[in-house]
Amino acid sequence: MAVSSRALWLLRSAASAGQSSGAWRTPARGSLAPGTSPGSAAAWRELRSSEGGHHLFCTAASQNITYKELKKLLHSKSKSNFLIDVREPWEILQCGQIPGSLNIPLGEIDQALQMNSEDFKEKYNQDMPSKSDNLVFCCLGGVRSKKALSTALLLGYESARHYPGGWKEWESYEYPEKKK
Repeated sequence: MAVSSRALWLLRSAASAGQSSGAWRTPARGSLAPGTSPGSAAAWRELRSSEGGHHLFCTAASQNITYKELKKLLHSKSKSNFLIDVREPWEILQCGQIPGSLNIPLGEIDQALQMNSEDFKEKYNQDMPSKSDNLVFCCLGGVRSKKALSTALLLGYESARHYPGGWKEWESYEYPEKKK
């Protein structure tokens, strides 16, 4: 699923609109047809018409996974399920991690998901996920895992999701005695 550079620009504009005060950022001169702003109907039509460009918007509701769904996924023991913790190694040593998760720090996600399978296995001691595998990203509280999810979707991992509760939520369910 290739996404054009124009579609990527529109995606970034849409994402930045949600983070700003609600106003669209001004497009660079010549990046859209004259008189077309990133928020206009013409821009959205162009985004939807790009190959796969609409995918990120259509599946937004299904990109989050709950604690119960994650627990069920981990118990399924399917080789096509990957839980990737995107925190730094020192954070995992200090706080702990969800059993069965693979640690790939956020700064390495883009490169890791584009490695050849031999290099991936050598570096992470695990088979490389395919683009059709179920990837779930987690971190401490959901911010970095959401960024990793965006990267994976842009790279064509269509079944990627993230666990927004992260380690904090997992720990509260699995180890409630630590909260006291």
